[in-house]
Amino acid sequence: METLEVIKISRSNARKLYNTMPEFKSALEDTFGKAFFSSSIIDRIKSYEDACAELGEESLNESEMIKSGFTQDEIDYRKLKTITKAYNEGWVADYNNPDQKKWCPWFNFSPSGVRFGVSGYDYSNAGAGRAARLCLKSEELSNAAGKDHTELYAKFIN
Repeated sequence: METLEVIKISRSNARKLYNTMPEFKSALEDTFGKAFFSSSIIDRIKSYEDACAELGEESLNESEMIKSGFTQDEIDYRKLKTITKAYNEGWVADYNNPDQKKWCPWFNFSPSGVRFGVSGYDYSNAGAGRAARLCLKSEELSNAAGKDHTELYAKFIN
């Protein structure tokens, strides 16, 4: 008789196995559901907590960070870096590659509030106003980040 063992697997590792090891597809679909593997990263990341879950990372302990001397904008920046990393799914900007587009959301500030404006790109410039560490691999991802996370970007920028 075969012994059955239970293993734990993170959501991010399940996605990696699903795409690289076809022999596990049906078992993973039985466990997580087929829709889990067919949804796009844009559909999966609607919050900082979603990004943490996608990456298999723990959420920041904000109160401990503040006690340690971090400012709110530093905490917000770390959250945006996590969201950006999740959206990029392993892609990392190569600032030595002048042919690679690096997309960033742009926002409109007015007395009535902040709203996402447009996504822009540059090939190699990494100016402070362009949030170089928060760049995304495509316009579609940049648009989604700008629209879905406007409030967090606004807190960071202000």
